[in-house]
Amino acid sequence: MELLEILKSLELGKISTAKAKKLLSLHSVEKIEDFAKFDVGRKIRRGVPEVVFAQSKQLADLKKIVLVTMARSDCVLASRINKDHYKKIVSFSKKNKLKIHVGRNTTSILFYKKLPSSGGKIGVLTAGTSDIGVAEEARLMCEAMGCKCITSYDVGIAGLHRVFPIIKKMISEEVDVIIVVAGMEGALASVVSSLVDIPVIGVPSSVGYGYGAKGVAALASMLQSCTLGLSVVNIDNGIGAGAFAANVANRIAMSKTMS
Repeated sequence: MELLEILKSLELGKISTAKAKKLLSLHSVEKIEDFAKFDVGRKIRRGVPEVVFAQSKQLADLKKIVLVTMARSDCVLASRINKDHYKKIVSFSKKNKLKIHVGRNTTSILFYKKLPSSGGKIGVLTAGTSDIGVAEEARLMCEAMGCKCITSYDVGIAGLHRVFPIIKKMISEEVDVIIVVAGMEGALASVVSSLVDIPVIGVPSSVGYGYGAKGVAALASMLQSCTLGLSVVNIDNGIGAGAFAANVANRIAMSKTMS
């Protein structure tokens, strides 16, 4: 029984309060055979859709998770699908008539029936082209949560003048949050944060070599930033950055509609 059906049945007196409570508790988690449990109420409870970390999952299990999730919700984001499975999952989505959004330089896929539109606006920047895959994961997450994204890639501090036109555009477009993905020393996040009065989320990427390899230097640099208003997520965590940014943007959009 679907959530709205349970509530309507309770309102009409077709089921008791105790019965409704039992059905709602059953509704909150759906077991997928003996290997997964789908949190049905996550989007209602937290505003964040289901995200499946697909990197080490078996192809057959991933297909089952996607089908069960899509039967109960409007979208699911499968992140970091095994490269050997990616084309098979795309074919699987076409066979099952599932709409998808994909990203550049990433194997993450957003499956959806109808994407929401919250009115939230988010800017997504990268320092280099090597950071695009992580940025695209963030974009897909933001779109799954109903936000419009304005993106610009390869605007790092090696040619600092590249960032000013897009910052000007994002300010004029009144974006609510800016996500900045940067590897090497990760300085772009601090630079952007120093230029705007908008919350900035820094995502250190695992691009670099030597002493600060695999994103360690970028993470340390962002955490030690002198500029205020900069929040930092873990290395390569585009999904986490997107979820946080969309939550902020959606709250701002909601407050605008209520005022």
